[in-house]
Amino acid sequence: MTQQDEYFSVQLGLTINVESLAKDESIPNEHDFQSEIPPLFRIASECSNLEDNADRLFASFNKNETQALMDYLAAQNSKINLLLSYVLSQQDDPAHRFTTLTFGASNLSFTSSEPYHIGDNVRVKLFLDYPAAAIYCYAEVIESLASNDKSIVKLRYTRLLEDDRDLLIRAALYSQQKLLRQRAQQRQLNNNDE
Repeated sequence: MTQQDEYFSVQLGLTINVESLAKDESIPNEHDFQSEIPPLFRIASECSNLEDNADRLFASFNKNETQALMDYLAAQNSKINLLLSYVLSQQDDPAHRFTTLTFGASNLSFTSSEPYHIGDNVRVKLFLDYPAAAIYCYAEVIESLASNDKSIVKLRYTRLLEDDRDLLIRAALYSQQKLLRQRAQQRQLNNNDE
């Protein structure tokens, strides 16, 4: 299995920024990449990891005895996530904004009227709704298919923190669960109508 096939992708429209690297610019090595990640992206990633750890801790509690506390903490978490989402949205550059067709933990695709060529290197920012986070990474164009006046561009991540890959996995799983739930509800409605 090749790296781009290691993880499944889901169809979902995430806001992303894609910025082509200049001809004299190259993908940074791992150390320089980690130093280059904007602080807000690091904070978002850390907040998401803390939330995931808290969710695991709460799962071990007796729900009947701690329901009020869990509801209160969930409300506080929702407020923090709303604020974090707003702050992260300020990092979105309209000049480089696109919407994904698909995304996963190893690649993503989007439609562009700008030309991209196989082998081009790009800087990417992904803005996740759930978990509320933003990911800063580098990618390489591995496919660019012309379709009318636009191209469908597929990128493979070349520099991505493992914690951010885990975020992408969780976001993809959440999106898949949501889609499956909607399909099940639709089937149930259709069966009730018969």
